[in-house]
Amino acid sequence: MASVPGNRFKQDERRRNADHVSFLKHRRYRWLWIAVLLCLATGLGYALIDQEPRPNGGSWYGYTLGTIGLGLIVWLSLLGIRKRKITAGNWSLKAWTSAHVYLGLALIVVGTLHTGFQIGWNVHTLAYFLMLLVIISGIYGVIVYATLPTTLSNNRNEMTRGEMLEALTAIDRQLESAAQPLGRQQSDLVIRALEQDVFYGGAWGRLTGTYPGCATNRALGGFPEVAGGVDGASERVRSLLVKRAEQLAQIRRQLRIRALLEIWLFIHIPATIALLAALFAHVVSVFYYW
Repeated sequence: MASVPGNRFKQDERRRNADHVSFLKHRRYRWLWIAVLLCLATGLGYALIDQEPRPNGGSWYGYTLGTIGLGLIVWLSLLGIRKRKITAGNWSLKAWTSAHVYLGLALIVVGTLHTGFQIGWNVHTLAYFLMLLVIISGIYGVIVYATLPTTLSNNRNEMTRGEMLEALTAIDRQLESAAQPLGRQQSDLVIRALEQDVFYGGAWGRLTGTYPGCATNRALGGFPEVAGGVDGASERVRSLLVKRAEQLAQIRRQLRIRALLEIWLFIHIPATIALLAALFAHVVSVFYYW
């Protein structure tokens, strides 16, 4: 009986260690090896078939690969539903995600061999290219989720988004007070900087990180740094504008990283839905003309 707590401790320790392993490395790349074996088996089968013309989607081998591919696509599309159920074990979310990635990549081989390398202007080719679009967008998603979260964390500098905005608001209050003694021209520059929406620039600005109409940068141009020094008010305002520009840069970097993390979903999910619709049309047309 004394060994039971020890076994439970070892199980808990293995579970904690598994929690820190990336889904790409899950169970020592189990699903990578399964995907490689699937690709080798389908590729070898295609190569060993001795017939002319070569197997295509309308051959017995094409139907076999089409059935495998259809089953994989439908199953892989269920990941969104699976994410809502957090469980451990062989079919934990990590295991499902690992299978999703590697079997999704294997679809490139399965789907291409299913077509028999025959491309045309039809619903069959549409389904094939939608499948490739889904896979490519998924590859992008894996890459950004493997690299950008660290960049996102480093840019935050232990600040939340709300704290970044509060820091900017504090600078703005100081700027508003410091700009009181300025002349009309310089005051207008500061006012326009303060009135500009922090989140201006739209989706393009967030994705590229470019804000050519930034009023803060324009205001800085109205307070040139002079070697001999300037009056105290202008110097104070310039210093605060520099701080505001730096704080804005941090916020915009955060917005850009988050946009790069999320943009692929705006392609991946709609393309998946379109793929399922195209596959339905593909299957119906195949059986209709069979």
